Amino acid sequence: MSARVVATRIGDGVYRVDVDGRTEIVHVAGEQGQRWVHWNGQVFERPFAVAPRTRSARQPEGAQALSAPMPSTVRKVAVAPGTRVSKGDTLLVLEAMKMELPIRAAADGVVRAVHCREGELVQPGVTLIELDQRS
Repeated sequence: MSARVVATRIGDGVYRVDVDGRTEIVHVAGEQGQRWVHWNGQVFERPFAVAPRTRSARQPEGAQALSAPMPSTVRKVAVAPGTRVSKGDTLLVLEAMKMELPIRAAADGVVRAVHCREGELVQPGVTLIELDQRS
């Protein structure tokens, strides 16, 4: 009998995976075609595709909290509170396992707060940057 697996996106690069009544949190980072998956204290490197999200024509306004997809070190903070950013702009750069992981803006907006500094060790799920999104 095969296990019933349900994956639900709960944030940028963060998924809740339910397998036969057991819930796990999985973090995914990297570019299309080359992804790193952090699960249960381990990191897996594997080329695979993630199905694109379906979006409404208009993205809702609101605040977005950006966090690290895996335990990492902040190498560069490229923004400060009040900075206007465009979708795709690099807000900060993390390093994990000798790989750089750029954290980019998912939408146009204004940086509300920066909760990290260069050289700091950060954990997944901890808010690093708050972004007020504008449609």
